[in-house]
Amino acid sequence: MSTDTAPKPPQSRDDFISGQEVRWCPGCGDYAILATVQRTLAKRQIPREKYVFVSGIGCSSRFPYYMNTYGFHTIHGRAPTIATGLRCVNPELSIWVITGDGDGLSIGGNHLIHCMRRNVDLNILLVNNRIYGLTKGQYSPTSEISKVTKSTPFGSIEHPINALCIAIASEATFIARTLDTDPVHMSYVLSRAAEHRGISFVEIYQNCIIFNDKTFTPITGRDTRDDRMVYLEHGKPLVFGKKKNKAIKLNGLDPVIVDLDDSQHQKDLVIHDEKAKEPHYAYLLTQMEYPEMPVPFGVFRAIERPTYNKLMQNQIDQAVSMIGKGDLRKLIYGSSTWTVS
Repeated sequence: MSTDTAPKPPQSRDDFISGQEVRWCPGCGDYAILATVQRTLAKRQIPREKYVFVSGIGCSSRFPYYMNTYGFHTIHGRAPTIATGLRCVNPELSIWVITGDGDGLSIGGNHLIHCMRRNVDLNILLVNNRIYGLTKGQYSPTSEISKVTKSTPFGSIEHPINALCIAIASEATFIARTLDTDPVHMSYVLSRAAEHRGISFVEIYQNCIIFNDKTFTPITGRDTRDDRMVYLEHGKPLVFGKKKNKAIKLNGLDPVIVDLDDSQHQKDLVIHDEKAKEPHYAYLLTQMEYPEMPVPFGVFRAIERPTYNKLMQNQIDQAVSMIGKGDLRKLIYGSSTWTVS
């Protein structure tokens, strides 16, 4: 969300470091995410006392302790609900929800969906490592089929949730994906999310070095990423590969990989359109998965729609103009109450 609050000159990452001991495992991807968030917010024209970080339960949910801002470490899965209430009473804050694939997509799935469909003006960062790290290595809603964990010793039989599909089905107005090992791209995505008016949902691929190490390496590893990742740029074709000689076309409704060295494939390429009014194209991108297709990273969707908090305030203003300000005493003792004898 954006605000017109005047900045304090100038801010640095150090201004956003709380001084609390960071209690993540050495090598955890959350360190990179934390540092990138701190650096990114320091560049914005908003003083740190205007930021609030709200989290649920999980490794990533320790985030508020490490940010020198206001924050709430709430209960399991309910961070979007707390953040919604906060947004409705204070329009001046930049509000960030930090959640994980367990906290946000399991017990908190219902709250996440309704926060997104309402288009509440806040930012949700979902840190996805495909595992329950805090409780020591059980499978999560995003764990792949056949994943062997402490709670699935013979392999998971569940089809994993695609986090971005949930966001699209909920008609979130800003949807993006980034990764912990690319701080430049992550900072770009976070900046875009912060500037968006309405709900922003960002999935961050993160490595849990203890319980699910290298889960995304087949996609994001240095030796493989050029051919297995595609970065989304609005108005440009989906080009990838070490030599940038591969692209995506559509065969009916199915994306296919084509060779740009072949002149017959240099037209009719898929052109990325993050502003498409309907969600069909963004959903198509979420279905591009390894190993059949390169995995997209960047802004999938960025559209405008009235925010819940603005609509709520307009309704309150209209009601006050029609019937006047409320009177709590009259409400309690009015004709709509009754006595139980």
